[in-house]
Amino acid sequence: MEKIAIWISLGIAIVIVAAVIVFAGLHPSKQTRTVRDVNALLVIFPYKYQGTWVFDDPAAGLSREPFIAGIDTMIDKAVVNIPDAEKGFRAIFSASPFPGADLKLEWRREESGGNWYYSDRFKMEGWLCPALLKYFPTAPREIYVKIEPKN
Repeated sequence: MEKIAIWISLGIAIVIVAAVIVFAGLHPSKQTRTVRDVNALLVIFPYKYQGTWVFDDPAAGLSREPFIAGIDTMIDKAVVNIPDAEKGFRAIFSASPFPGADLKLEWRREESGGNWYYSDRFKMEGWLCPALLKYFPTAPREIYVKIEPKN
């Protein structure tokens, strides 16, 4: 009988330890937040690769991530006055307005895992792929962008 009690106690202890491990995994500590979780302004450096606007962000696991479906055309229009923009330019962006932002994208709808945004400046829509969620927890209602030379 004593052996059964020991086995039951051991079993209960294992269940408690397993529950603590599972619970800890479901509720990550705030100390494990990434820089992206706290930055209000984010920066990428788009460039042309084989005729397509792309960008790299190793920290987000992105390499030659393309801009398509209208966003590429918006970029063409936005960089018209930046010399050699196809070799790279700086795009600073945020879900909140900030000084110097010269482009505002307004959320329209979700489609195919990505989101359509409208630019009043260019009077057109463009689709941002699911990589957007590497920068925001959900698709923001508005995205503000400042386009400037890389250097």
